[in-house]
Amino acid sequence: MRAFVLGLLLLVALSVSVLSLRPGGLRRQLRFAARRLRIVLILGGVYVAFSTVVGLLFPNGPMAEYGPPAVAVALLIVFLVAGRDPDDSPRAGER
Repeated sequence: MRAFVLGLLLLVALSVSVLSLRPGGLRRQLRFAARRLRIVLILGGVYVAFSTVVGLLFPNGPMAEYGPPAVAVALLIVFLVAGRDPDDSPRAGER
């Protein structure tokens, strides 16, 4: 139990130190991490809903075997596109 708690504290300390070194500071990086977590939760819900529908409508056959992995790959691509850091360029009207 002590090793688990020590490992957890080490993981948190390492994460904070790495995020602090990235451009924009810790607060900005934590905002990006929260944004990515929201995206993952939404995409995970889409995957669970899809796999439930496939399990109910197509219990056997190629759709049951290849459908969920295909959707997982598609959702991975969506996450890679949607989870990128926003541009640092100023918005219209900002300097």
